[in-house]
Amino acid sequence: MKHQQQQQPQPESLYLEVRTDREEPALPLHSSIALFLLSYCQSSPFDVLLLSAQSGQRWPWRGSLPETLAGPAARPAEAPGLVRACRMPAVADADGRCCRAGLAVVLRHVVQRTCDKKAACVGLASLLGFKKTCLKACAEVSKWTRLCELEIPSAVEQHLLDPKDEALQIPPAVLLLEKRLREPVRVHNDDKLRRQKLQQQKGRPAPAAQPSGESCGLELTAAMARLSADESLTVSTRGSSDIRKVKTDELPELEHVFAEGLYFTLTDVVLLPCVHQYLVSVQKHSPDVLSHLPLLLRWYCRVQEVPGVITAAKDCGMSLFSPQAPKPSCTLPGPVEPGEVEKGRVGPNPETFVGGPRPTLTKLKESGIEASFSPHPCPAWNVPWDSLPVAVNPIEGRMSDVRATRKRQQLNNLVAMVTAMARPGQTVVDFCSGGGHVGIVLAHMLPECQVILIENKEESLVRAKERSAKIGLNNISFIQANLDYYTGPFHFGVALHACGVATDMVVDRCIQARAAFVVSPCCYGFIQNTLKFNFPRSQKFFETLSFKEHMILCRFADQTAVQLPPERRLIGKSCMGLVDLDRCWAAEALGYSVNVITMEPESCSPKNNMLVGKPLTQKS
Repeated sequence: MKHQQQQQPQPESLYLEVRTDREEPALPLHSSIALFLLSYCQSSPFDVLLLSAQSGQRWPWRGSLPETLAGPAARPAEAPGLVRACRMPAVADADGRCCRAGLAVVLRHVVQRTCDKKAACVGLASLLGFKKTCLKACAEVSKWTRLCELEIPSAVEQHLLDPKDEALQIPPAVLLLEKRLREPVRVHNDDKLRRQKLQQQKGRPAPAAQPSGESCGLELTAAMARLSADESLTVSTRGSSDIRKVKTDELPELEHVFAEGLYFTLTDVVLLPCVHQYLVSVQKHSPDVLSHLPLLLRWYCRVQEVPGVITAAKDCGMSLFSPQAPKPSCTLPGPVEPGEVEKGRVGPNPETFVGGPRPTLTKLKESGIEASFSPHPCPAWNVPWDSLPVAVNPIEGRMSDVRATRKRQQLNNLVAMVTAMARPGQTVVDFCSGGGHVGIVLAHMLPECQVILIENKEESLVRAKERSAKIGLNNISFIQANLDYYTGPFHFGVALHACGVATDMVVDRCIQARAAFVVSPCCYGFIQNTLKFNFPRSQKFFETLSFKEHMILCRFADQTAVQLPPERRLIGKSCMGLVDLDRCWAAEALGYSVNVITMEPESCSPKNNMLVGKPLTQKS
């Protein structure tokens, strides 16, 4: 009997963007960062493709890249559909049905896949930081991820467009990074390391189990030694009694060695190409600026001490150098944090704010604003769970029977709305899809529609893929990315319990695509002003409530748990309705018809609101 050879899995494809600058091809910073990481890893489990409208052109900079990284050029039309629908960089599976997009997601994936391929990659795996959470939080909710992934690359590219303009100050994002490098370090084992620093400052020898102080200082010594996170203090390594008894608030602060503290992480990989290009430009055109960035210059030099960094940079065409900073001649203003009030809008005087929900509810009522709920169009409609494959059932998503029952009730509501409106050939996007509870049911119920699941957490998306594979669904695709990074067209957006401002992001993305939406909000207490959104959202709410008063509504909108007193739950439900009414009016001002509907039965969830919106004019 002839044995069939087991086919090796095809490698994933990494797509990087190439732009045209003054008729010359140029790498955006995001592409340069990805190539630097690949070179630093010294091994790439990916096929690297460079996307440009000028496919096939011989580019001079490609000769400076390692042969394993200098991938072929390709036109955007040659990339899989999911890649074309996402922002670069992006990684696509061999079958083109799963894509990872966005800088942080892609870089984390590169590190993880390289570690899977190469044995004993302890040093490489450490790039993901303590508990492997480095840059894991999405940019919409993490100021640090947003600064590193979006703001600094954008600021540097904007500077490089006109580096000779003397009127340009140091970009606020760069100043903010300088400020962060000045702040004390807070890391795991913080207390232990600070006591070691105190011992060093008093001129005593370091504990035997730890490296002795070197000329570069305790912080750098600790970073290079990679202190174990779970290391315990034994009798032989304990410091002297007077050191151990010092109060924590009296211990010396730890200083930054690298961007996130003491250890070289993925954040440093992201920042190095950006800072390098910025420093090269500033050194050439306005060297006086360097005197205002002493900590950034120190960081830039220290990163070059990490083994492999200089070689990887050279392979990618970066000639790292030692910048010389002149003495400061003036003081530059610090970075301006985003304000709470949107430009061009004048709200009520914040001094009129009175705490508690009742004054706020009364104020709205006096202005003619009260929560209102539209009747449920199909309260008795249910998904035919008994006739569906077992893997479609939410219990396959690793939850208890009681929770699975409530989840099925929630799905009945959302699926009823979408299936009533969807037409064959249309695309439905399940935002914040988690383990795929909504998307998998929709893909099975709407076999002639395409369903795309978008989720930032890899673990959740893996579970969704496994469940989908059991059913054999062919009309479902998966994207690991922040929801803003999906830029493709679609007809319906759906999200079950999108937390905090994620609801507003989903609705905003649907409005951009002129798509209908069915969204169930959650975690109202997490709502806060962002760079993109200011609350209240609608003009009428904004003219009536201050930001703080609106936050009172959001906070009490979370008071709907069944164990709370009935009167308190009624107030919470009213606050939920008002927050969602504000969202509805904001969408209606942009050409939508939106209803707030309560799920049936109401007991299916304490967060049982649905926002059902349709564009008044269809897409052309």
